[in-house]
Amino acid sequence: MNSAVLTWGPLALTPEGAALVAEIEAYLATLPATARPTQPVRDLYRFGSTVQPWHAGFPEPRPTLLDRIAHRPARPVPVTVADHLTLASRYMTAFGWTQGRLWDDQGRVCLLGAQAAVLAHGYGTPTTVVRARIQVMEVLHTTGRPVPSPDAYNDAPTTRQTDIHHLLDWASARALSLGI
Repeated sequence: MNSAVLTWGPLALTPEGAALVAEIEAYLATLPATARPTQPVRDLYRFGSTVQPWHAGFPEPRPTLLDRIAHRPARPVPVTVADHLTLASRYMTAFGWTQGRLWDDQGRVCLLGAQAAVLAHGYGTPTTVVRARIQVMEVLHTTGRPVPSPDAYNDAPTTRQTDIHHLLDWASARALSLGI
């Protein structure tokens, strides 16, 4: 297998990737002009998806008539522990990650800050957050990182944002497998 890397626009492609791109372009050339993309394929977003809000796929909390009469916030949207962890990761992706504080002036959040923001936006309950933190701690200890809390792991100088996202993904998968 040839490990040479070719550049194609902003992307770096292996020869196999370049062959796939050539095949796609050949196919697109066979389409009628009205069915072809309006911009060259190489200028499209490299992951092929559109920007969506961090809570995409989940209903927004909406106050009922009684909530509005009583001047109280809407009931929280029920989410599973796995969903809460996924939303926390998405929130952190959307607003950025920080260490040593819940959030900073630019809106970046730590792990706990992301969980608090998801809760404050009306997704889940405090019980959901506690159960999610238990799952995160289980993953930390299972993977050989015995820390006193998820926040200590978040604030460790060797921890990076990708580490936090992987941790949340693992904890979410664990919670999903447990049905919580």
